Amino acid sequence: MSAPTTASGSAGRTAAEAREATEAAEAPAALTARAPRVPAERLVAEMVPPPRFATVSFDNYLTDPGQPSQAEAVEALRAFAARLGGGADAKGGRRRHRFRREAKPAASSGPRGMYLDGGYGVGKTHLLASLWHATPAAPELKAFGTFVELTNLVGALGFQQTVKTLSGHRLLCIDEFELDDPGDTVLVSTLLGKLVEAGVGLAATSNTLPGKLGEGRFAAADFLREIQGLSARFRTLRIDGEDYRHRGLPAAPPPHSDETVARAAHRVPGASLDDFPALLDHLSRVHPSRYGAMCDGVQAVCLTGVAPVPDQSTALRLVVLADRLYDREVPVLASGVPFDRLFSEEMLSGGYRKKYFRAISRLTALARDAKGLADASDEH
Repeated sequence: MSAPTTASGSAGRTAAEAREATEAAEAPAALTARAPRVPAERLVAEMVPPPRFATVSFDNYLTDPGQPSQAEAVEALRAFAARLGGGADAKGGRRRHRFRREAKPAASSGPRGMYLDGGYGVGKTHLLASLWHATPAAPELKAFGTFVELTNLVGALGFQQTVKTLSGHRLLCIDEFELDDPGDTVLVSTLLGKLVEAGVGLAATSNTLPGKLGEGRFAAADFLREIQGLSARFRTLRIDGEDYRHRGLPAAPPPHSDETVARAAHRVPGASLDDFPALLDHLSRVHPSRYGAMCDGVQAVCLTGVAPVPDQSTALRLVVLADRLYDREVPVLASGVPFDRLFSEEMLSGGYRKKYFRAISRLTALARDAKGLADASDEH
């Protein structure tokens, strides 16, 4: 009689182990368990428009008839893109070596740089990515990245190697040019000077603070001052309008319960689940240049216990993560405080306020994208 019992017990243990294995396989990932190493070569190869802007164009940029500056910017950027083309490589010919400079077409008349000046959510990144796509040159002859990604590239390659690498390009697009870090601004200004001398076309965006749109070209004046001797090379394009992420759309959904967030994380394939304070602590141990790789393959980010960030350094790291999630269109489902309460009043009135307002805008959009995940979870 003992044999059947043993067999039955053995079979029972096997079934339990199988269930545990299945549950473990279906358990959500944790961003706090990821600390990827990103080689410098990947940093260069990934300097392309992010997935959110992989298929944008001037044609699908929806201009506001009440804001003529938007249509004017499109036409100016179309003309700029046309001036940057030429040569065999631009038509998909031989591929250049990453670190070897090759001949470019003769410089044409007109500015070597375009600066897109405007507030949050008016479509500057859409236009910058459209310029990248429209410029008639092979992808390896064009680079697109945020200001932070560019400084990370300099840190990975060194200044001289970065100059050598990018000097062979037709176009460098810098999204979210930062005017609040004097050291990095001078570093990038020096780099841009070298690239202009090499004949590289430049384009950049930055932000005017909400509520400051009536104050003329202050952001443009700051940009041109900070890039010092390059100001004569840039044409400023003022882009007016309201934040499209909130234009005619309902307010961001309020935070959910911990239980709703956890259920959604277990139900959504590829979702991650993290305690917000633990994630902030983890970000302090991972270089911001690796936040993008940390999000690879993540289909949704679920966060419990969202609370106001405790200090400026933590807040700035969170801004970078928000940018990488937004680039990848990863919805964010959260419990705790609303995203517009992440940063203190002191932070929102300080020197990094532009970054914080951008992060709030982007996280709000991603929270709205995640609302369907919460609804599906609540139904079960």
